[in-house]
Amino acid sequence: MKTWQCVVCGFIYNEAEGVPEDGIALGTPWEDVPPDWACPECAVSKAEFVMVELAETCERL
Repeated sequence: MKTWQCVVCGFIYNEAEGVPEDGIALGTPWEDVPPDWACPECAVSKAEFVMVELAETCERL
């Protein structure tokens, strides 16, 4: 599972956790998040998120 971070406010979308309060179930892959979904913290579009899986892997080393 991957994580995605909002470049504006830093909110993390974790595919394993989803965002149940926004109707996005646990285990929902990023590509299945609706294109009109907005960051629950700052309301920017899904396009303003970047994958952070690589950064997390490097931090563990």
